Amino acid sequence: MAKLGKRTRAAREALAGKTNLTVEEAVALIKANATAKFDETIEIALNLGVDTRHADQMVRGVVGLPNGTGKQVRVAVFARGPKADEASEAGADIVGAEDLMETIQGGTIEFDRCIATPDMMPIVGRLGKVLGPRNLMPNPKVGTVTMDVADAVKAAKGGEVQFKAGKGGVVHAGIGKASFDESQLVENVRAFVTAVNRAKPSGAKGAYMKKISLTSTMGPGVSIDVSNAASE
Repeated sequence: MAKLGKRTRAAREALAGKTNLTVEEAVALIKANATAKFDETIEIALNLGVDTRHADQMVRGVVGLPNGTGKQVRVAVFARGPKADEASEAGADIVGAEDLMETIQGGTIEFDRCIATPDMMPIVGRLGKVLGPRNLMPNPKVGTVTMDVADAVKAAKGGEVQFKAGKGGVVHAGIGKASFDESQLVENVRAFVTAVNRAKPSGAKGAYMKKISLTSTMGPGVSIDVSNAASE
C-alpha cells in the first residue's frame, strides 16, 4: 500500500466521520483542507437514481454558476460569414467550418466547449465519434446549437457549466476554485444541485438524488445532506 504524505493524512483525519453535512459545513471543510501548491478545483458529484441506458432517464442540462468556475474556458465555434465574425468578436478561441472539422479529425482538440450554428451540423455530425465521448458535441438542448453564437460564447466564457449523467447515474462537475470565498462556493453548489434537480427525467423512479459528495482536486471528499443542498 502506498504511503500517504503528511498533507493527505491530515486532510483525511480532518474529514474522517464527517457525513451528511450542510452545504456550508462541507464547503468550509473542503476549502480548509485544499492545501496543495496550486489553486485546487472544488468538485461535486451527484449519484442519481437513474439508468442512463434508457432514453427517458437521461439527465442532461446546463447551468450558469452565479460566481463562475474560475477556469478559463476555450471555445470553438462552427460558423460561416457574419456568424463567424460574431463568434470571434464575442471571444471565441477558434472559429471555422470544414477547416476546423479537418483539424479535429487530425486529432487536435484545443477547446473545452464546442458551439455550432444549425447549418453547420451536417459537418459537425461527422465528428460525433470524436466529440461525443468527450461531451463536446454541440446540442440544442444545452444551447450549443444556436444562431445566437455571441451569447453562447459569452455564456461559456462566463461560467456556464454543462452536465450529463454518465454510467451509474453519476453527474460530476467543477463548481469553483479553493481560492473562492466560502459564500461563493456555497452559492455555486446550490445553483448546480438545483439545476440537476430541475432536470429530473420523466422516467426516473424512486429516489432521484441519492448522494452528493464534495471534494477538491487533491483532497478527500465529504457527503452533503441531500435535503439541504438545493436552493429551492
